[in-house]
Amino acid sequence: QVHLVESGGGLVQPGGSLTLSCAASGFTFSIYVMSWYRQAPGKERELVASITSGGAIRNYADFVQGRFTISRDDAENTVYLQMNSLKPDDTAVYYCNADRKGMRPYWGQGTQVTVSS
Repeated sequence: QVHLVESGGGLVQPGGSLTLSCAASGFTFSIYVMSWYRQAPGKERELVASITSGGAIRNYADFVQGRFTISRDDAENTVYLQMNSLKPDDTAVYYCNADRKGMRPYWGQGTQVTVSS
């Protein structure tokens, strides 16, 4: 059975940092593109960052360029999102996603990130 379990969310002040983790099980993690998405209240879910199998290519949404870093540890079946210089607009539920061409995507349950003073 596939599981994607996010952790690391919480309340942080503007300018602060958080690191999200997503622990995967039940599928061959290393061959999947892993991504982080987010969804703010009343808004569509949007892609934040993605990392290819092997970690050679990382892509970021324009709104997080230079502030967030995605990484993966295939030995631990875990993907991370280091978030720095957080802004109130970053407040959202953050979701982990596993995707591979021709295969169904997998989603985690999400972790809440709130940026507020």
